[in-house]
Amino acid sequence: MGSDTREMQLIETFVEIADTMVGGYDVVDLLYRLVSRCSDIFDAADAGILLRTEGHPLEVVASTTERSQLISLLQLTADEGPCVDAYRTGEPVTVSDIDGIRARWPDFAARAGALGYRWMYAVPLRLRDEVIGSLNLFGDGTESLSPEDARAVRGLADIATIGILHEQAFREADVARRQLQRALDSRVVIEQAKGVLAHAHQIDMDEAFQRLRDRARSSRRRLADLARDVVENAADRTRELGDL
Repeated sequence: MGSDTREMQLIETFVEIADTMVGGYDVVDLLYRLVSRCSDIFDAADAGILLRTEGHPLEVVASTTERSQLISLLQLTADEGPCVDAYRTGEPVTVSDIDGIRARWPDFAARAGALGYRWMYAVPLRLRDEVIGSLNLFGDGTESLSPEDARAVRGLADIATIGILHEQAFREADVARRQLQRALDSRVVIEQAKGVLAHAHQIDMDEAFQRLRDRARSSRRRLADLARDVVENAADRTRELGDL
């Protein structure tokens, strides 16, 4: 691949990933796009991403081939390897030759060599002190990444990290918005139930709320659920709750 073509592909990848964060996007699609582009641009045989997920320290979330998925899983199973180390240390890990790591990671080196890989480069998905995973390149040629390419991979990893954390923050904010809306909806239905009870029993609104709350506690029901029953079944339910 010519240097001009390579540079253009790299620029397009940065722009493409940045664009996905402006509008709505699928983070899984973003990660698969990233590993595919990394494999092409940096002449890697394969690429993959390990990501910290709820309930598990790391999981394979994207890979270009079954072979790259297998080598990532082998690292997780053996609890050793460059991809795992990059996540744990928060620093890039370079493997220029598989034969040179047999003393450090014997099981992993043997299995990686059997799969045909010759070099690896693992960079943490890191934003300041938070590390959420690693972006990993695997090569089967004799030439590993140049220092310039390694810096470019780190740049892609950084922007991908921002994208992932942005999506998580958006999802959490969306959950918070839904919770707030539920709280507002609950408040409305509670006010409606107070009105139903006040009218049915000729009591003031404070007394109606006290009775509604006492019944919710004694029956171990959510106040909003009980209030919704009162409103939805106003005629029959208020007679049934005559002792409120």
